Amino acid sequence: MRTLFSIFVFTYFSFLFLVFFVIISLVFVTTFPFDKYRKAPNFTLSIMARFMMKASPWWKIEIEGAEKFNPDEPTIFLSNHQSFLDMALIYHLPWKMKWVSKKSLTYIPVMGWLVWLTGHLTINRSSTTALKKLENLVEPLNNLVPVMIFPEGTRAMDGELKTFKNGAFLLSLEHGFKLQPMVIDGGHSAMPPGSKKLNPKVTFKLKVLEAINPEKFNDLKELKDYVRSLMKDELTELRQT
Repeated sequence: MRTLFSIFVFTYFSFLFLVFFVIISLVFVTTFPFDKYRKAPNFTLSIMARFMMKASPWWKIEIEGAEKFNPDEPTIFLSNHQSFLDMALIYHLPWKMKWVSKKSLTYIPVMGWLVWLTGHLTINRSSTTALKKLENLVEPLNNLVPVMIFPEGTRAMDGELKTFKNGAFLLSLEHGFKLQPMVIDGGHSAMPPGSKKLNPKVTFKLKVLEAINPEKFNDLKELKDYVRSLMKDELTELRQT
């Protein structure tokens, strides 16, 4: 059953990417003169994400804490990273964010072009400092466009929380941007790394935590360690509910 389900899902996803690439391209061409941050194409991509999560009638989604986000404050969201499905899950939140990914992703046909068309933010890993890599995040954040970063830098192959990179925390301390952690679970079970067989029966969970003021911390290490410890504890608790 999993083999047939996997074939169906990958075919379904390919169809969605092709169809929405055309739709998003049309939205981009129509709106780019007055849509600086490409909010309209990004909203259209969120529709595709919702269709993706309907690939199985046994995929369930539980979201908690969405009311904790204050859209009037510049906010960097942080989440653990388990699978390709994480973005589709997080797109179910009632606000839209700019995602941060490596620049090389934009060179991948269709998927990478969608990243560019929808105005998501890229980092140049050849830059010498973490702050230099993330300097293009400052303007949208100052204009109250929330930004989404995976602080682990890549997905966790075992579903557990990995070591955090410094970039998001340096940016928060430098500019006073709030950090808002969230924890997610289910992606690792639905799409196990290294396996071509997907799980048709998964409950995806997402919990938004309280925003964190960087001014309350003395240095980078203290802030980063606190956020990681908080997210680790919340992920453990999420799995027990």
